[in-house]
Amino acid sequence: MTKIKICGLTRMQDIQAVNEAEPDYAGFVFAESRRKVTPRQAAELRAALAPEILPVGIFVNAAVAEILALLQSGTITIAQLHGQEPAESVRQIQQAGFPVIQAFRVQSTADIARAEASPADFLLLDSGGGTGTAFDWSLIPPINRPWFLAGGLTPENVQEAVRKLHPWGMDVSSGVETDGKKDRNKIFTIIRRIRNG
Repeated sequence: MTKIKICGLTRMQDIQAVNEAEPDYAGFVFAESRRKVTPRQAAELRAALAPEILPVGIFVNAAVAEILALLQSGTITIAQLHGQEPAESVRQIQQAGFPVIQAFRVQSTADIARAEASPADFLLLDSGGGTGTAFDWSLIPPINRPWFLAGGLTPENVQEAVRKLHPWGMDVSSGVETDGKKDRNKIFTIIRRIRNG
């Protein structure tokens, strides 16, 4: 079954919604973004998160020590790298005992090849920049390792994505928001549609 990550949680009501809707992963953004949370805010939200939902930290070119501090404190259990992090940074996090998701902006087949060369545990293929728009899905070949589809996923297109692409996981953020805030009803709808996809 397709794994589901709801990303960019910032409020306690967001946590309540995902606890009820039961995605596989919850994402906390530590990079500059309107969804950014501080380590302290993330720790408070994480404390209220259902134990079966894995907390993921999203970083852009952050120092490995900063990422490891959040992993080792238990605030997050997986690091998601969204910048131009080198393979060495990925390996340092893995060597400390933590899995890594590495994100790649897809504009051509060369970007897919670059992604497939990553040592990360999971790949994430995205349109880039949190734009809320999808990239050209026809660029994606069969990928023989766990990968997330991201970028422009909404309740209206996720079933098509599941049918056409069979991603290992799907990462949703703006597609479950109304006026820039997470929308409980949209979270429930998108999870139901992905799982019925």
